[in-house]
Order: sequence, then C-alpha cells, then structure tokens
Amino acid sequence: MSATLQSAKQMQEDLVSMRRHLHAHPELNFVEHQTSKFAADKLTALGFSVRSVGGETGLVADLGSGHNTVAIRCDMDALPIAELNRSVFTSKNPGVMHACGHDAHLAVVL
Repeated sequence: MSATLQSAKQMQEDLVSMRRHLHAHPELNFVEHQTSKFAADKLTALGFSVRSVGGETGLVADLGSGHNTVAIRCDMDALPIAELNRSVFTSKNPGVMHACGHDAHLAVVL
C-alpha cells in the first residue's frame, strides 16, 4: 500500500466523523457561529494560529511564519432547505441542510 493511501486510511474515521457532525449541525451564511467555533477549535488543536476575519464567522488560520504562504479557501455555510434524508446525521436544524457539500468541503480542509 502506498504511503499516501495508508495516510488517507488513517484519516478516514476522523474525516467521516467531522463531516457527519457538520452535516447534522448546518448553519446559514453569516450565522455559522458553531461551525466557525468547531473549525477554529480543530485548527488550533492542529497547531494553527486562528483569527476571525470578515465579520463574526470568517476565519484565517496560519501555520508557521515567513515569506512562503499557501492559502486554502473553504465554504462552510448551508442552505435554507428542509432535509428529507433519514440517517443518524440528518440535519438537527429544521429548514437548513448541507445540500451544497460544504460539510464535506470543511471536513476535508480540516
């Protein structure tokens, strides 16, 4: 097994868990307070310096310092749509769901 595949398999459980948590707790644009906190806590635990930008819910996370910078952008808002799926991670916020894939987008970035 390649090192990349092995590394991916080691992350799989955490990625699925984060994505399901995010899917179950969607928030609309500019009111992603719990989502933003979730992301900031995860990034801080990974050693990033996290700061708020662009309002109350935007984040920038820095790792290290210097002249070389890599930027990764991620959406984390949900849509005003009622979820009809029935699973253990179905939206717990009536009328709001991650039909857009931003739950997966954020989990992969984290």
